[in-house]
Amino acid sequence: MASSSNLLFLSFFLFLTSSQTHSKTFQPKALLLPVTKDSSLLQYTTQIKQRTPLVPIKLTIDVGGQFMWVDCDKGYVSSSYRPVPCDSKICKISRAGACLLVCPSPPGPGCNNNTCYHLLYNPLIDTTDSGVMAADAVLVQSTDGRSSGPAVSIPGLVFTCSSHSLLKGLSSGAKGIAGLGRSLVSLPSLFASAFKFQRIFAMCLSSSSQSNGVIIFGDGPYQFQFEKEVSEYLMYTPLILNLKGTAGEYSEDNPSTDYFIRLTSIKINGRAVQLNASLLNIDKEGNGGTKISTVNPYTVMERSIFKAVLEVFAEETKGMTRVPSVKPFQYCISSKNLGSTRVGPPVPAIDLVLHDKSVSWTIFGANSMVQVKNDVLCLGFVDSGLNPRTSVVIGGHQLEDNLLQFDLVKRRLGFTSSLLFMQTTCANFNFTSSV
Repeated sequence: MASSSNLLFLSFFLFLTSSQTHSKTFQPKALLLPVTKDSSLLQYTTQIKQRTPLVPIKLTIDVGGQFMWVDCDKGYVSSSYRPVPCDSKICKISRAGACLLVCPSPPGPGCNNNTCYHLLYNPLIDTTDSGVMAADAVLVQSTDGRSSGPAVSIPGLVFTCSSHSLLKGLSSGAKGIAGLGRSLVSLPSLFASAFKFQRIFAMCLSSSSQSNGVIIFGDGPYQFQFEKEVSEYLMYTPLILNLKGTAGEYSEDNPSTDYFIRLTSIKINGRAVQLNASLLNIDKEGNGGTKISTVNPYTVMERSIFKAVLEVFAEETKGMTRVPSVKPFQYCISSKNLGSTRVGPPVPAIDLVLHDKSVSWTIFGANSMVQVKNDVLCLGFVDSGLNPRTSVVIGGHQLEDNLLQFDLVKRRLGFTSSLLFMQTTCANFNFTSSV
């Protein structure tokens, strides 16, 4: 984004938060949100306190989502709710598609005249709807990267109102989606502008539905159990901008808010997989490439890529007992007498070779294999068919217990590969307060 857009955004956001008093006595360097795994729907959720009086709002996390959207149809009551006008600076930089000049219903949350109007996308059901942009009070926990700190308030955090019907497919009780994508109105950008820290956030998804992972907005440290400072293990690869939108059929006019990286090859047990390299590039229509997703539970691959990976993986595990496949997976083995390692089942490592041949994201057994039933493990990759919008989508299972840092300033992704190697996990962040 141009620096002028950043200045416009910051000036409007400062207007929204001009009544803030808490930050005058305490200015956080970072914020945190807990992340819970929904093991039934394989989604990742968080909770944010919003409105006046404050209400805990459960949200499904979409790491590539443009903004936070919330159901305003049912039960939305708040004295601090404010619509965002069409001619406001925040509306302009949010890439709004239209203006709601006259609301056909009585004024209230989700319906006001002369209000910034957006298309909203639910990636779980691949459905687009429309809604107005608004601002309301939120309360978020601060952090020093080691433990929780004081809660801080933002009197006017921007979000978009959805209809109740758009909640279909979300985790039970979820009231919307927390969008973390490459946008000036996503949560990382809004939090950074409110408290004047850099547009950086780190995400660490727990593999357990019983213990929370964490998202930290702001720079490190990122310290887990046994004082493990894991940021020193980060490797980096550039974030690639897809100039065509990837959030449904109506989004192509604006750049994608998803996080794309440059995958150049795949190796299994050090053996190169023969791929159609052109599929790994993004074409002029925005097709192809590799992105990161929290709404896809498993990594999905274009059919020819998937078949090539499956073939090599099968050859490299030919000493293991193959068993009938279990949907949605196509390659399964018996885990009887297989044993385990610090990083999961002892299967060949899968290297995603990135922009430079010396930079690889290694997927070990804990992230490549899925325990589908007793004594059965399946390779956790899924065939996405021919001509998918994106050739490789790295899904949630492959992200678990890996620390990812999304740096929107330097436009790069930092990644650790499995934290299990460091004898810690994403569930080991200290959520108890240090104050």
